[in-house]
Amino acid sequence: MTAPRDHTLDLDPERVTDDLAALVLTVVELLRQLMERQAVRRFDEGTLSPGQEERLGTALMLLDGRMDDLCARHGLRRSDLNLDLGPLGPLLADPDP
Repeated sequence: MTAPRDHTLDLDPERVTDDLAALVLTVVELLRQLMERQAVRRFDEGTLSPGQEERLGTALMLLDGRMDDLCARHGLRRSDLNLDLGPLGPLLADPDP
């Protein structure tokens, strides 16, 4: 007869908080990159007015800076947020600008 396996998890509250912050920041970074790509596409197509281009550029710069702040607050680098999707490659494009 085999001894029962120990199925307990080591749930250090600090580590769980850090891991959750990294996961949330990964999702936010993915959305930020998607928004940036969409903005570049619209800029290239000429579908934005000069005012829209200015506001969008400013918003994306502020969001990029805020991501740097949030990563620093949690002791993360942008590259820490990237997930390896195996044969599909990395989730994020150029995570460390």
